[in-house]
Amino acid sequence: MTERITVNTHSSIRIEAEKILYIDPFRVENEPHDGDIVFITHSHFDHFSPEDIGKIARPGTVYVMPESMKQDAAGAGLKDIITMTPGETKIVGGIPVEAVPSYNTNKPMHPKKNGWLGYVITVHGVRIYIGGDMDATSEAAEVQCGIAMLPIGGTYTMNPEEAAALVNKMKPACVIPTHYGTLAGDPGDGEVFASLVDAGIRVEFKL
Repeated sequence: MTERITVNTHSSIRIEAEKILYIDPFRVENEPHDGDIVFITHSHFDHFSPEDIGKIARPGTVYVMPESMKQDAAGAGLKDIITMTPGETKIVGGIPVEAVPSYNTNKPMHPKKNGWLGYVITVHGVRIYIGGDMDATSEAAEVQCGIAMLPIGGTYTMNPEEAAALVNKMKPACVIPTHYGTLAGDPGDGEVFASLVDAGIRVEFKL
């Protein structure tokens, strides 16, 4: 399944499955206009970029985002909006989606009260967890998934050590680190993270 996943940069993810899925499109270089469903985790510019959404949108594109982002969506002129709250589950375009709270526990940038989200998206029978900007939360530790895509760059999110400790609790089959080497963290953070992940968990790099 991981061969169907690409990370453009930072936390900008594309999944080619039953439908073409994007999560937090950012710094998209071309204009494929092929997005069936676009997931937004929160409203910060490097995760909610109307300019980049315009590059992947096509007629009929559906947008999934936190309930708290309704006004952001309206301001960007987006239609076909599906909003979710933490803990909620929905079927979007035939794809099961679970909303997981995404927040900081020891930093001010992503407060829990904002209702921002990570998502567990099930495609081809595989549960893929995209964490959003987060620290190691109790909710994340309970997520059951085959593939986890988690931030490791520190400053705004977990650092490599914190992210590895969380992954070792979660025990997915595979983890793909994100959110490092560009706007946050260093390019070498991926190797630091991988060295701390338990041997039974496969680490794949997409950045």
